[in-house]
Amino acid sequence: MTTLFISDLHLDETRPDITRAFFEFLQNKAANAESLYILGDFFEGWVGDDDSSPLIESIKSALKDLTQRGVSLYFMHGNRDFMLGDAFCADVGGKLLADPTIISLAGEQTLLMHGDGLCTDDQEYMKFRSMIRSPAWQQAALSKPLEERRAIAKQMRMASNEANSNKAEDIMDVNADAVIDALSRHRCKRLIHGHTHRPNRHTLVVNNETAERIVLGDWDSKIWYLTDENNALTLRSSPFSDQ
Repeated sequence: MTTLFISDLHLDETRPDITRAFFEFLQNKAANAESLYILGDFFEGWVGDDDSSPLIESIKSALKDLTQRGVSLYFMHGNRDFMLGDAFCADVGGKLLADPTIISLAGEQTLLMHGDGLCTDDQEYMKFRSMIRSPAWQQAALSKPLEERRAIAKQMRMASNEANSNKAEDIMDVNADAVIDALSRHRCKRLIHGHTHRPNRHTLVVNNETAERIVLGDWDSKIWYLTDENNALTLRSSPFSDQ
């Protein structure tokens, strides 16, 4: 059976092409898989599991159809949908994973992360990340009325986009030492993450042993996904219309 990994779809009402591509991916790829891992930034923004819209309800319905077919579904928080919770996962039959999480994949202990926690050169973002990931901050945010949360999330996205436009490209990539430290601490030789929108496979050395970092791509003009088929990992992409 096949295991699939995706991240950084940034699903949003303003990009119906990505939503259509995702639904096609579910039908053409994920429906025949054993499991699907979504490693963060599935949504462009998430203000709480009590939020609802035609887009959210259509996505929940499609995911529930997937899990009812017997496909195991896993979610990890990203920097855009860090308040996605257990209620959403229960509605669709999925499971929320901690960041990081270790799984056995293709005969190797593999570390799964969203990836933003590895961007330690961006000290301003790391401080912000620590704040918004704290239970106290999230509890305070979720106590606000839904419309207020939506407005705050919109402001935060605009501020984030403006801040990123003024940052050097290398600052927003992962820090090499942070990658090695994460693999070493968790005793893994493989890391899979998203966030940076720089899909690739990197070979590195950790504790004098060969290791690998696999970066998932974002769904902007094409879909990106990683497959594990018969213990062989392949990073794949295709235009939205070629699924």
